[in-house]
Amino acid sequence: MTTAPPYWFKSSYSDNGGQCVEVATNLAASHGTVPVRDSKRPTGPVLTLPATAFTAFVAGVKDGGFGARR
Repeated sequence: MTTAPPYWFKSSYSDNGGQCVEVATNLAASHGTVPVRDSKRPTGPVLTLPATAFTAFVAGVKDGGFGARR
């Protein structure tokens, strides 16, 4: 059995001066998780979220559920 490596990407909206995260959604279907990391520290720690939690987070962002950025 082989394990797919994470395929990291940043949103095309992430042109905000380096304050970005990268996600590896390619593991959601096979592992049920979405790894997240700081784009400035690609060898740093990785937060692994359940795919359902990541989906809920993205839906909340799209719906404006986290308020305006200040």
